[in-house]
Amino acid sequence: MPAAPESSDETARAASETDERGRDQERDRQVDELLDVAVGVLGGGRREGQHLMARAVAASLATGEHLLVQAGTGTGKSLGYLVPAVRHAVHADERVVVSTATLALQRQVLTRDLPLVADALEPHLPRRPRIALLKGWHNYTCLHKLEGGYPEDDQGALFDLPERGGAAEHPATSAAAGEGREALGAQVVRLREWAATTETGDRDDLVPGVTDRAWRQVSVTSLECMGSHCPRLEECFPERARALAREADVVVTNHAMLGIAASGSPHVLPEHQVLVVDEAHELADRVTAQATAEISLPVVQHAARVARRHGGVPPTDLEAAGEALAGVLVALPEGRFPDGLPPAVFDAVATVRDAARTLLSLLRPEAGGGGTAPGAAEGGRKMAQSAVLTLFETAERMTAEPEDAARTVLWCARGEDRSGAITTRLHAAPLAVNGLIRTQLLAGRTGVLTSATLALGGTFEPTARSVGLELRPDAEPVGPTTVPGADPAPAAPQGPLRWTGLDVGSPFDYPRQGICYVARRLPPPGREPATDAQLDEIEALVRASGGATLGLFSSRRAATAAAEAMRERLDVPVLLQGDDQLPTLVARFAADEPTCLFGTLALWQGVDVPGRSCRLVLIDRIPFPRPDDPVRSARADVVARAGGNGFMAVSATHAALLLAQGAGRLIRGPQDRGVVAVLDPRLATARYGEYLARSMPPFWRTDDRDVVIAALSRLRDA
Repeated sequence: MPAAPESSDETARAASETDERGRDQERDRQVDELLDVAVGVLGGGRREGQHLMARAVAASLATGEHLLVQAGTGTGKSLGYLVPAVRHAVHADERVVVSTATLALQRQVLTRDLPLVADALEPHLPRRPRIALLKGWHNYTCLHKLEGGYPEDDQGALFDLPERGGAAEHPATSAAAGEGREALGAQVVRLREWAATTETGDRDDLVPGVTDRAWRQVSVTSLECMGSHCPRLEECFPERARALAREADVVVTNHAMLGIAASGSPHVLPEHQVLVVDEAHELADRVTAQATAEISLPVVQHAARVARRHGGVPPTDLEAAGEALAGVLVALPEGRFPDGLPPAVFDAVATVRDAARTLLSLLRPEAGGGGTAPGAAEGGRKMAQSAVLTLFETAERMTAEPEDAARTVLWCARGEDRSGAITTRLHAAPLAVNGLIRTQLLAGRTGVLTSATLALGGTFEPTARSVGLELRPDAEPVGPTTVPGADPAPAAPQGPLRWTGLDVGSPFDYPRQGICYVARRLPPPGREPATDAQLDEIEALVRASGGATLGLFSSRRAATAAAEAMRERLDVPVLLQGDDQLPTLVARFAADEPTCLFGTLALWQGVDVPGRSCRLVLIDRIPFPRPDDPVRSARADVVARAGGNGFMAVSATHAALLLAQGAGRLIRGPQDRGVVAVLDPRLATARYGEYLARSMPPFWRTDDRDVVIAALSRLRDA
C-alpha cells in the first residue's frame, strides 16, 4: 500500500525545522571561526570546552533563553562569552552589558580581552564594535567640587560610615597605604593635578591610588550630584561615561552596579537586551550587600550635622531622636529580631524617621533651606539632602508595615569603628534577592551567567533559585520585587523563566593532577580554633610538601593559631593574612616555593598561583555560615516553614560554593600537581558530605594519610 501523503502543514513544519537547523549550524560555524581568530591573536590553541561554551552563548542570545554555564579553570571563559556577545551586539544591534565581581577581572576584560576581540573580529563584522566602561558615580572626580562647588566634607563621623549600598573600601586605599600614607593635603593636591590632565576622571586610572578620605574630597555620590543645575555638566566625567555607555555595543560594569539596579534603580544602567554576568556565583551576595542598610548614632549624628552646616536648617528634633535611639541601643542584645524590632527600639527608629522626614521638607529649595544659591551653598544643600534621605529611607524600611516587614531581616551588631570606639548598629537586609534579580535584571532580556562554580552538588538548581530562575516549594521566597524608596518594579513575570544549565568542563585532568584527601581519622571540629590533632596533621602535611601550602581557614582565630604553631614547628616561611597587604602576601607566596600562606575568606577566591609554589591546599573545616548569620538563618527558617530543608537549601549550598572555590585554588595550569586536604571528617562521614564533595573539582579521592604523605613527598622532590 502506498504511504499516505504528508499534509501541507507537516511539510511546512519539516521545512521550517530544516531551515532552523541550517541557521543554527551556520551560526555555530561562524562563532567557531570567530573564536579561532580571537584565540589565534593570543597565540593560544583550540579548547573544546571554550568552543562549546561560545556556541551555547550564541544559541542563548538567538533564542532568548537564559543560560547558566559552568566553565572550569583553564577554559578561557572570557573569550567564550565575549566572542558571541560582540558578534550578537553588532549583528542584532542589541546592547550587551558585561558585569564582573572583581576589579582584577574587570580590568582584564576591559583592557585586554575585549579590545583583543574587537580588533580580531572587526574585519569579520559589519562595523567595529563600540566599547564602554560604567561604574558608580563616586568612582569619578567631580569637576564642580574641585572648583569649590561643595563645602568641605564633614571631618567627623563621615569617614567612619560605609558608602551607600555597603560598598567595600576601594582597593586603591590599600595601595595608598602601601606608599606610606601621604598626608591628606598632599594626596588632595596630587588629585587636583591629576584631574587637570585625566580624560576619564576614573579613580582606577590614578596611580598610585589615594585613601577613601582623600578621594571623598573630589567626588560626590549620585544623590549629591546637582544634575542639570551643575555649571560643569557638559564636562562631567560620570555623565560622559554614561553617554558613552548609551552609544556602546558592549558595556563593562560590576556587580555593585547590578546591585543598585536590582534594588530599584534600573536607570543606572543603559538600556540593554543582553546581560552577561561573570563570576555569577557572587551575584546574589553582592545584591544582598547593596540592599543592606544600617542605622546607628554616628549615622544619625552625621545627617544632623550636614543638615545644620550645609543645609542651613536646625536639626534639633533629629539630634534628640538620635540620642534617644542611642539610649535604647545600649541595652539591646546582638542578634536577629525574627519578629521585628522590639517595641522600644521600633518607637525610637520611628522617631528618627519622622524627624528625618521633617528635615527633608525643610531642605527643599522652595522651603528656603539652602535656597537655590549658586556655588558651595547649593552643593552643601545636596549633600545634606543625600544624608538625610538615606537615613529616612533606612528608618522607613525598619518600621515598615507588617506585610513589608516580613520581607526584611533586622538585626543588631556591635563593632569597632575606625577610631576604635564600639558602636551599636541596627541593620536591615532583604530576606530574599532572587525576586529582585528576576524582575529587575533578567526579565525582558537574555541573561548569561557564568563561573567556574555554578553547579553545586552536581546540579544548577541552587544557583538558578538564587537568581529567581527556578521556583520550587523548598526555594527561598521570591519577594520582594523592589525595596522601599526605589523606583516602581516592573510586573513580575508569571511562571519560571526558561533557562538551561551547561557544564563545559575544564581542560585539566583533575583525577590525574590532584588528590582530595579527607582526614577521616580526625575528630569533628569543635568550638576551639584548632585542635592538637589538627595541628599535628597540618605539620605532617606541610612537612611532606616542603611548604608550598595555601591554608584556607574558617576564622581568623584558626588561621592565626595554625600559623603561630607552624612557625614554631617548621623551618619554612609562614605568612599570615594581615601581616601585609593581601596582593603583597600572595606575590611573596608565589615567588618563594617553600613559603606558606594562611588566611581566611579573602584567600578562598581569586588567588591564582600556578606552578610549584602551591601544591598543597589546606581546608580546616567545612565552611558553613555562622549559625548566627542573620540573613542566612532567616532564609533557612523560611525554607523550613515551607516544608523544605533549610540547612541544605542555605547552609550546605553556601558551604558547597566555598569548598568549590577553595579547592579550585590548587590546579591553575596543565602542569600543576598537588593535594587538597580537608581536615574535617564530616566531608566523608556526614549525610551531606557527598553533596559537598560533588561540588568540588573531580580530584582522585582518598582518606589514606600515608598515600597522601608519600604523594606530597614525591612532588616536593620532583
